[in-house]
Amino acid sequence: MTSTALDVSTVPAVVTVSAAAADRAAPEDRTPPVTPGSPPAARVLHRCRELAAPALAEAIGTLHPWVAEMARYAFGRCEVGGAPADHGQGKGVRQALAVLGAEAVRGPAEAGVPAAVAVELVHVFSLLHDDIMDGDALRRGRPAVWKAYGTGPAVLAGDALFALAVETVALAPRSGSAVRQLTSALGDLVRGQADDLLFADRPWTGPDAVRVAEYEVMAERKTGALLGCALALGARLAGAPDPAVTALDRAGRHLGVAFQIADDVLGIWGDPQVTGKPVHGDLRQGKKTLPVLAALGGAGYGELAELLAAPHSLDAAGVRRATALVERAGGRAAAVREARRHLAAAEALLAGLPLAPGPAAELRTVLSALADRAI
Repeated sequence: MTSTALDVSTVPAVVTVSAAAADRAAPEDRTPPVTPGSPPAARVLHRCRELAAPALAEAIGTLHPWVAEMARYAFGRCEVGGAPADHGQGKGVRQALAVLGAEAVRGPAEAGVPAAVAVELVHVFSLLHDDIMDGDALRRGRPAVWKAYGTGPAVLAGDALFALAVETVALAPRSGSAVRQLTSALGDLVRGQADDLLFADRPWTGPDAVRVAEYEVMAERKTGALLGCALALGARLAGAPDPAVTALDRAGRHLGVAFQIADDVLGIWGDPQVTGKPVHGDLRQGKKTLPVLAALGGAGYGELAELLAAPHSLDAAGVRRATALVERAGGRAAAVREARRHLAAAEALLAGLPLAPGPAAELRTVLSALADRAI
């Protein structure tokens, strides 16, 4: 099998923008026009998005008209009230993974389209609900759906997208095992989100503190489950055997953990012009992120623990001091090592499968580009 290997040794100290960070970036930063001179990964993502776009639009069109309007607004396709629009969207990584998953097991690209539609619907459903839970007023440079339409309507729209995703897979060939694949991932996504919310109420230190291993289980569920599902569902709909489907799911889950860790790193040290969110926001909110948890597990964390345990939010000086202490205690370096380890694990799983050379090369191109921020 010939392909471009995922070279984790060259992953920069601030690793890839995660899915969540990219979704909050300014529209112009996320979907530049694709030209013959665009990076190979951008062309692959564009091809897969364009392949799935008609089916995605058709699926949304089956919803109640008001709910369909909210869905189109969430996808950047209309304004409040339904006037057509073409706002920036995400790069379509999950859609691409679904299509490439089908092609990599020597199936037609079209076999992966229902999977691409389903995982994109689930992804946007999760964003609608995440914005409500996190109180985020903006999404992709515009008012979030709950701010534009109201909390109740946004919950309803999210629920509709959830149900539509399941229906999309149920209507596809091999629907029985495919629906189980999707619902299993949905269950993990909910478990991961629940753990993430509960982590906020746990102490920073002591026997009840969140451990790095617990964090990684949460990240695999919250972020990795849907990436793994995208790859595995595309392959399953293309008729791949169970061992290959399982390996692809695991590869996507490792990629998801790396994504989540990268988001944590960028939340402390990232450039707001790239990430679309304020630097140090996670520290101000007291969010349990891997760099901080790793730093608290090392030596000399006393001052950092005191800062984080303060009964009030950190001021600007406190945030700067906490940032320096996390780096000094090795939290940033530990996070980058973990991201690299998970990327290497994803590559090893792909290398162990008899994948079609062309699609496998495209898949590795996308993963490598995500790792070094080439897209």
